[in-house]
Amino acid sequence: MDLMPGPDERVSPEQLEAWRAFDRAHAHVARLLEADLTELHRLPLAWYEVLARLAEAEGQRLRMSQLADKVMLSPSGLTRLVDRMISEGLVRRVPAEKDGRGFYAALAEEGQRRLADAADTHQRGVRDYMVERFSPDELAQLTAFLNRIID
Repeated sequence: MDLMPGPDERVSPEQLEAWRAFDRAHAHVARLLEADLTELHRLPLAWYEVLARLAEAEGQRLRMSQLADKVMLSPSGLTRLVDRMISEGLVRRVPAEKDGRGFYAALAEEGQRRLADAADTHQRGVRDYMVERFSPDELAQLTAFLNRIID
């Protein structure tokens, strides 16, 4: 497969600007959320996302591969992050019952507490830094547009 685009495959300056605006917007909101969560709760955004995904999961646990997909990290990156979170007492590693080789990441009691402490800050940030910038109709449209990329 040739990874170099031909002249007909290149994006236009307007299309490239749309990509860059999307990328900048995501990075901007993520930086603001990271700053708030770190300053107020000593909880990096990636840690918050891991805790939130575990809290939402059945039994408050997920296989490492499932968790990596949900938080958009490589398996090795997630393993390193979870190891640090285990050392902080936020997450536990639980052997899979049906598969002696596999493990679940499970929400620990301290992780539940830290997530509960930080949830209002995260919700406020999502609202202030993103949601309130759009009308309800615009937000529904934006959601549909972004889901089109994923589907």
